[in-house]
Amino acid sequence: MSWPALLTLAAGTYLLRLTGILLRGRVAMPARVQRYLDLGATALLVALAATAALTQDGGFAGWARPAGVAVGALLAWRKVPFVLVVVLAAATTAGLRWAGVP
Repeated sequence: MSWPALLTLAAGTYLLRLTGILLRGRVAMPARVQRYLDLGATALLVALAATAALTQDGGFAGWARPAGVAVGALLAWRKVPFVLVVVLAAATTAGLRWAGVP
């Protein structure tokens, strides 16, 4: 990618974010549109998490990583402290890989 293209994309991203901040109090959206925006953000986050948890190098990541993510999700749902969630999810994945589970 060339530098002019990179700088143009960076400036465009910055301006879009700045526009959102500046127009937040001036533009009113209907409740229905706001609901769809919230659902879209949630769907995007779930899709990103699923892609990161289930794929590696264009293929299935194996069973250890999704198991670690599942343990982390369960612990987060049970409101365990975040540091412990991360450590136990990583330990689950590492333990399964050490045991030979791909």
